[in-house]
Amino acid sequence: MTTVSERGAVRIGSTHSRALRYLPGTAGLLDLCLMVVALGLAAVGRRTLSIFETSADVSGDLRVVGPLVAIAWVVMIALQGGYRWDVFGATAEEYRRVLNASLLTAGLLGVGSYLANYPLSRGFFVLVFAVGAPALLIGRFVLRQVIHGARRRGSLLQRAVLAGSATHIDEIASVLRREPWLGYELVGAVTPPHEVAAETAAGIPVLGNAEDVVSIATEADVDVIFFAGGALSSAQRLREIIWELEHGSFRVVVAPSVSEVSSERVSVRPVGGLPLMHIDPPTWANAARIGKRLFDVLGSVFLILLASPVLAACAVAVKTGDRGPVLFRQVRIGRDGERFDCLKFRTMVVDAERLLVDLRSVDTVNGVLFKMKDDPRITRSGRWLRRFSFDEIPQLFNVLRGDMSLVGPRPPLPQEVLSYEVQTSRRLRVRPGMTGLWQVSGRSDLSFEDAIRLDLYYVDNWSMLQDIIILLRTVNAVISSRGAY
Repeated sequence: MTTVSERGAVRIGSTHSRALRYLPGTAGLLDLCLMVVALGLAAVGRRTLSIFETSADVSGDLRVVGPLVAIAWVVMIALQGGYRWDVFGATAEEYRRVLNASLLTAGLLGVGSYLANYPLSRGFFVLVFAVGAPALLIGRFVLRQVIHGARRRGSLLQRAVLAGSATHIDEIASVLRREPWLGYELVGAVTPPHEVAAETAAGIPVLGNAEDVVSIATEADVDVIFFAGGALSSAQRLREIIWELEHGSFRVVVAPSVSEVSSERVSVRPVGGLPLMHIDPPTWANAARIGKRLFDVLGSVFLILLASPVLAACAVAVKTGDRGPVLFRQVRIGRDGERFDCLKFRTMVVDAERLLVDLRSVDTVNGVLFKMKDDPRITRSGRWLRRFSFDEIPQLFNVLRGDMSLVGPRPPLPQEVLSYEVQTSRRLRVRPGMTGLWQVSGRSDLSFEDAIRLDLYYVDNWSMLQDIIILLRTVNAVISSRGAY
């Protein structure tokens, strides 16, 4: 529900939650519980697992080393910044800090045992961290899902005010509205004196003058103040306002006029007291190198072998449904504009293309793309094939052949490419993928513009780690069937 305060500030959802202060403690308690479980399992495993030549009772190690390891582990995570409340639920930085702390704890334990001449069981040592480190990462992942769910329901929110020119305010507001899991409740905006209006073009209420942001933020009871381009007359004025805010509980975020750039490409280096943001070139060229191709070949071969029973069952289901062809071949555009036949299990009636003309006059969505829920052309077997994305499994052969990649932009149709603007054609610089950011972000529920935006982000910010994360997220996307029709 949206309510409006006396000053006109929009409050989306419920009021902001003070439960945010308990997040670090909750994460610490969760980590400690998982560490205790890992220590216990390591002790049991060292005594019972057949991978060791002899069994050993390490209960003594557990009593002596266990508490020290757990305390040192938690302290190391804290020193690495793993309990800073601003890392929860956002980027992969949280996972990196937990993993680094786990590796450092293992190193310290190993070195400490050697220097103290303590006969620590090597099997126990290996099992503690082989079990504990993944358990901590999984625990943080589960906690993140809980946080995201709570934020989408209107809890665990931080009230925010945007300061800047109306144009910059609307750009930031669009991101905050598009990504509710970030947890910002937009109260309103403050603009420079020369921009006098009741609200911005996107409907963000203007609460007053940016020069009065301190008093406005105090009155509106906000947690975060975003400073965007055009907010203040000089850097010195921003510095003075930050000084004014130092005695309050406000967080200050400076939003530069840069968007759709991953954190891996950004570094801030102070020079003479001036923080300069350095942005590395786009990484699309790296996505064409041998490492990604080798990953695609090995991955596709493994998945073809793993999915061979499913491939056979799907082929039989399609063939027995209406005796038509098993595979549907559709011309798509690949890297550098090359055409290829994209393979799918046929999920529609044989004359589906002829019927498309009539359906377009009834329902057109997603711009140049045609997607229709309850499409009458879909066969009975096609519905469950699409429900679980089994219809796309034959694309593994496209990956093996080099037409596609396991992860990449969505393969476009020729008529789509004809409508591309110059910047949109950048998505053709890498191989299209079986899955991608568009797949794990809603698929057919996305607008055409959002799908293009995600593809361009992928192209400009490619990394192998991102590919692996997208593949893992694809499993959840397929199970949930969000946007699958």
